[in-house]
Amino acid sequence: MSAFLLAVRTGFGFLSTIPVGITMEGLDELVKRSYLFTFTGIVLGILIGLFAYISETIFPQSISAVLIIAFLYYLTGLNHLDGVSDFGDGATAHGSLEKKIKALKDMSLGIGGVAYCVIVLLALYASITALQGSALLPGSDAFTSPAGILVLSLFVAEVGAKQAMLTIAAFGKPIHEGLGSMLMNSTTMSKYAIGLVMGTIACVLAFGIVGLIAFVAAIISALAVMNVSNRHFGGVNGDGIGTANEIARIVSLITITLVLGVIKSGYGGLAWTLL
Repeated sequence: MSAFLLAVRTGFGFLSTIPVGITMEGLDELVKRSYLFTFTGIVLGILIGLFAYISETIFPQSISAVLIIAFLYYLTGLNHLDGVSDFGDGATAHGSLEKKIKALKDMSLGIGGVAYCVIVLLALYASITALQGSALLPGSDAFTSPAGILVLSLFVAEVGAKQAMLTIAAFGKPIHEGLGSMLMNSTTMSKYAIGLVMGTIACVLAFGIVGLIAFVAAIISALAVMNVSNRHFGGVNGDGIGTANEIARIVSLITITLVLGVIKSGYGGLAWTLL
């Protein structure tokens, strides 16, 4: 197997629960081609969107929202949500920088981590249910119906989430050795640019200007997470990268909800120009 294909396979093994296997050699090849994080997000976004469309067709919206979240984490795993819990423990710890980093790296779960995870899950559920009520125009087609809007939104959100991870990797400063530092040390501006172009094209093709705005919002949210991490820990680790993934997904969905609200509030034909 070529080094590139090994990196692609490892991307799915690392960023999802798809049983393709992970080796240290594969991880080395993946971090050398970190732009594949965005490519992996594109494929995962398609799978999540397909499941969402089926779920929306069969089940009531509230049940469908829960099933979509369950499938999302079944597919992508809980590693990044675990990063949110560690990040929350460290960020809410009192005391010196050393104490905060100790709480960040502590394997036990504290109330700060619980609170952060609960808020993330509630925000994800609220974002999905808000989008379930979105339709750009009366009698809209498959792409602008509530189910279609949700499919496109989840796709864009997953691509944005992976680009957010790449953003932290490109601009973050590692606080200790590990997989996170390997990724940050290997992600050059050229690799970041490849992921950025790939993600931009995917989001624009899927959802036009709406997708582009949500994609940019995901990147901005990653920079915000990095800023918080820098203030609390003096840099970023793998937990910060995972947190950026979870936050960016939600920020993308919220951004799409807000943009669609503006479109529906009175700009009529503008809906067609934004797709």
